[in-house]
Amino acid sequence: MTLTSETEPPAPNQRRPTSSTADERLREFHDELSFGRAYDVRLAARLWAFVRPHRRLLYWATASILVTAASSLLRPLVMLKAIDDGIMRSDATALLHGALLLAGLLLAEQLLSFVQTYSMQVAGARAIGDLRSHIFRFLQTLRLSYFDRQPVGRLVTRVGNDTDAILELFASGALNAIGDLVRLIGIVALMLALDSHLALVAFAAAPPVTLLVVAVRGRAREAYRSIRSTTARMNSTLNEQITGVSVVQAFNRQQAARTEFDRINSAYRDAYMRSIKYEATQDAAIETIGALCLASIVLYLGYRPVSFGTVVAFNAYLIQFFEPISALAQRYTQLQSAMAGAERVFELLDVNELDAEPRRGKLPDPGHAFALEAVDFAYRPGAFVLHGVSLQARPGEKIALVGPTGSGKSTVAALLLRLHDAQAGVVRVFGDDVTTLDRQELRRRFSVVPQDLVLFPGSVADNIAAGDQPDRVRVEQVLHRLGAFELLACREQGLEAPVLEQGSNFSAGERQLIAIARALYRDAPIVILDEATASIDSDTELRVQRASERLLAGRTALIIAHRLSTIRTADRIIVLQRGRIVEQGSHAELIAAGKVYARLYELQMRQSLQDAPPASAPDGASASMRTSR
Repeated sequence: MTLTSETEPPAPNQRRPTSSTADERLREFHDELSFGRAYDVRLAARLWAFVRPHRRLLYWATASILVTAASSLLRPLVMLKAIDDGIMRSDATALLHGALLLAGLLLAEQLLSFVQTYSMQVAGARAIGDLRSHIFRFLQTLRLSYFDRQPVGRLVTRVGNDTDAILELFASGALNAIGDLVRLIGIVALMLALDSHLALVAFAAAPPVTLLVVAVRGRAREAYRSIRSTTARMNSTLNEQITGVSVVQAFNRQQAARTEFDRINSAYRDAYMRSIKYEATQDAAIETIGALCLASIVLYLGYRPVSFGTVVAFNAYLIQFFEPISALAQRYTQLQSAMAGAERVFELLDVNELDAEPRRGKLPDPGHAFALEAVDFAYRPGAFVLHGVSLQARPGEKIALVGPTGSGKSTVAALLLRLHDAQAGVVRVFGDDVTTLDRQELRRRFSVVPQDLVLFPGSVADNIAAGDQPDRVRVEQVLHRLGAFELLACREQGLEAPVLEQGSNFSAGERQLIAIARALYRDAPIVILDEATASIDSDTELRVQRASERLLAGRTALIIAHRLSTIRTADRIIVLQRGRIVEQGSHAELIAAGKVYARLYELQMRQSLQDAPPASAPDGASASMRTSR
């Protein structure tokens, strides 16, 4: 059953969009929203909600960073003392003590660096894992109409690539920025204490570095936004082209597909190249300024001599002075990428299309299994698919819906399952307004056998259990009742045989049997059948028909019919045309009326006779009769 929008063809005089208009709409479909500032405290606060449960690991990482920063500030002082007291005064003991102390500091820094890296990355991995799970659960609460407007690749990118960008912030050591700031402050203080004149020469390089970072960071943010956006478009295009590869090859569209992908791939490459350019410019400029600063200090020392130990310590501090500046610039670049990912993730989480509505009043049970009361529905504003539809089904009644394409048959089923909500009127199941019910509770009342089958990776038994832990005995009982046990159990691994993506290793008939077995396994009081025998050969069809009789016994059924010959025994047949009920009754009553149903039935019978093989054919079987929905 295709529970998606049913639309009517455009009016003959309706002007078709030009190619440029179509391209603009395609870009609007794929393009991302424009986002805000380079760093948003609000985004950081929302990320913290996912990091908070793992904050103890971050506390360990922060403590390690601070101790490591303090240790790195002590190293040049140890070197200064070892040189001036040990080498310059030929004191071997002082030199040995200095060497041992320096080695101890280096060893301690490496151990603490391990603690810091491990703690931070574990906390990040756990937090991003929680965020991904939250996004996935959130996607399952959105209305189907939202997914109709979104490329699949964009949503996949939000869960995958964008969260990876946030994770990279932890993997790169984001908290090290705290240590970098501590080191900068400590270096400035110690350099001023050692020699204020030399320190002023070094500090003269700080203003141009700061101006450079400010100039580059805004453009870098836009480059990372562009990377995130083009990644989503690339994923979306890949999904569309791979899913529809049979159509691409059948219509010889390989060159057009390659051209489209090359255009998106080039945009991604250009955006990535821009980000590399800005990052390389930043790094090269910082290194150049550092080298010029060191040369200025060497030149200055020619006019103002200091001790050799002071020169060594000052040089070490000077190198350390530019290291955190460069590191902070790199971390800012990583922050840009992470914030670009975070704002896209939270833009998704801010979507106001949750699958929840205010609860309405509950009326007494009117004695119907389900009912639609004056229901109007449109997938798009103004384009109504159903107009004032009212129908009721008594418990145990078998109702068939028939009608041409776009008449609204699948829409009725979608409203009962609350895949969509009606714009007007009320939909009830066992007397309950469906908007007052939790969707899971509502859908437990239905078993659905769709026409468009979806099988999930796992085993045959897993698919029959439909997400529940399969009860092997119950699965076998269902298949025996269906008459499909021998067919599905004859595989090498029996009911544990793996199901590949979309069930590609099973025939269409086998997939249909698994879908029917899934409905039997669920054992719900209402069954929705979308032509349960649509893709099954005559032998398997006979099994399915017998099993369907057992499935429907004592249950209410809504049958969306394509082959009218399969619904002759329905208690009531409802004919839909252009979203309105035009007639209803039993098969005999509708044939006698000689209206829409009779014409459809006559057309199918005539087509069946035309398609039937000659009488001399070995099997003498007639072709299946189908009509458009």
